[in-house]
Amino acid sequence: MARRRPIRPASADDLLTELGRLTAQALERAELQQARVELAEALQRELLPGALPQLPGLRAAARYAPARHGLDVGGDWYDGFRLPGGALGFSIGDVQGHDVEAAAFMGQVRVGLRAVAAAAADPGEVLRQANELLLSMDCMLFATCSFLRFDPVGWELTDARAGHVPAVWATADGRSGVAEDAGGLPLGIRTGDAYPVTRRQLTTAGAFVLLTDGVVEGPSFPIGAGLDQVTRVVRAGVTADPDELAAEVIKVADLTGHTDDAAVLVLRHDAPTGTAG
Repeated sequence: MARRRPIRPASADDLLTELGRLTAQALERAELQQARVELAEALQRELLPGALPQLPGLRAAARYAPARHGLDVGGDWYDGFRLPGGALGFSIGDVQGHDVEAAAFMGQVRVGLRAVAAAAADPGEVLRQANELLLSMDCMLFATCSFLRFDPVGWELTDARAGHVPAVWATADGRSGVAEDAGGLPLGIRTGDAYPVTRRQLTTAGAFVLLTDGVVEGPSFPIGAGLDQVTRVVRAGVTADPDELAAEVIKVADLTGHTDDAAVLVLRHDAPTGTAG
């Protein structure tokens, strides 16, 4: 019978060499991940608008907070732009997934919504066409989204949402609530979906606040508790400057212990001319 060669016990030098090899691999992976996180953060911030449109009687402000640990960045967005005829369009949303791919897809969704909204006045139709556009791109990601249109002539907000967190509203006369309106599936899930539209006649000064789930949901808070907290903040700051109100709303994310990124979009509106409030 052949004699087996004795197994030589690992020496201290062998162990140090193997430890050094494993450490180098771990550092390389960590540096690669950090580079991807930094790229996603830079891409995310570059894709968010530098300024939001304003009109007499309507002021907008927004805030964005990256993920706490840097691994879930990339995907939340807000936007605002002028539409033909003098109306304003606003959107907020959250792309499924994170990292560079989600940030890039977020940019595509934003551009797609702008392009569609330039030709379609109805928010439900905007989301329907944007959904079909994303499906035609054969991308594996999807996005939740709310799209809102402000008409300065009729002093009306019309909005539709695609699987997104409901908005929070409050008025200067003390009323407030969560806009639990009907919606459709997220964009990029299924062809042929419809998106119901809700119309709000603005008769009293107030605030309408759009947000992503990173603001209201986390390990420490269920989404219902987060929405209740945002409602209290909006009710207390309904007459404040919109930038100050946006800063207060984004602080709710600290209470929830969020691990996702978070975005807030505040629309602060006056009462229409000739109306008290």
